[in-house]
Amino acid sequence: MGPLQGFRIIELAGIGPGPFCGMMLADMGAEVISIERAGTQADAPEVDCSRRGKRSIILDLKTEQGIEMLLNLVESADALIEGFRPGVTEKLGIGPKDCMARNPKLIYGRMTGWGQYGPLAQAAGHDINYISLTGALHSIGRAGEKPVPPLNLVGDFGGGGMFLALGVVCGLLEAQKSGQGQVIDSAMTDGSAVLMSMFNTAYARQRHSLERGVNMLDGGAHFYDTYETKDGRYVSIGSIEPQFYAQLLSVMGLSREDFDDQRLDSRRWPELKASITEVFKRKTRDEWCELMEGTDICFAPVLDLEEAQSHPHNRARGTYVKVGGMMQPAPAPRFSRTVPVIRHAARPYGADTEAVLKELGDGAETQVTKMSSRC
Repeated sequence: MGPLQGFRIIELAGIGPGPFCGMMLADMGAEVISIERAGTQADAPEVDCSRRGKRSIILDLKTEQGIEMLLNLVESADALIEGFRPGVTEKLGIGPKDCMARNPKLIYGRMTGWGQYGPLAQAAGHDINYISLTGALHSIGRAGEKPVPPLNLVGDFGGGGMFLALGVVCGLLEAQKSGQGQVIDSAMTDGSAVLMSMFNTAYARQRHSLERGVNMLDGGAHFYDTYETKDGRYVSIGSIEPQFYAQLLSVMGLSREDFDDQRLDSRRWPELKASITEVFKRKTRDEWCELMEGTDICFAPVLDLEEAQSHPHNRARGTYVKVGGMMQPAPAPRFSRTVPVIRHAARPYGADTEAVLKELGDGAETQVTKMSSRC
């Protein structure tokens, strides 16, 4: 059940990219045990996708008893992930040295915004700040307008949680050969910088302007953008290649003589975009879907969250699944043999405390029950 079946991951519960990394590892079959803080409360935890498939236990890591129980768990774990500021786990007595003294083969994954060292390492921050530092945010937005935050997809999740998951899996693979653990320093600034690799390359080749909204992939080009339709909805086109562009012009009834020769002349892009804008407003989004969807134009309707769940392509692939009564994204990527399966929906906080600690023996579950009742 998933390619990571048989691996045990300890997750020190937090918010955002750390739990997202834990979700990805759990989706891939790893046993992920989320260590929730004593007194943890949140709105509707049962519909938190990032908690799916995990076991949940409560430990008070401000007590010697809680620390010792965590270290006991570490002895049977393959990896631990945490998202505190640098130095916090060391102060608690559960830093890399403490944990690897109990388990030298442990992979210790650390998720932060700025990294474990550097002038900003101890500063507070959020996704918008991390992607500001790497040129990512500066590159996103319309010409002449301010940068547009791409939700928190680039820093927290793309440059953060996914890079930590990659680091943990790489560490696990290496540990199987060397028998030694190591620390993974996963910084959202580092990850979002790597995500900008293509644009660093384009800039070095003098094919990407530092000016926002005038480039091929940032909405500057008339053949790579979103357009409003007659009913106030939107569609997207990405007709970059000449043959795809030719099909776009044909379906839209636009003259190749007027458009084709000027395709890559960025000076004419605003003018050509205005013409395409006018044509798209002549039909509804669904009417354009009938004409363009499934062709080589490189077209898709711009769907909201509810629409995405019911689109025929997503339904055919099972891109969304219902777990615990909630529709949510299915595990990705797909595997031909070790098929990932979501074990269960998000569990109530601490639901597995006694069961997990019972596996440690020595009456640990009884001690934890008493400790949890005081929280």
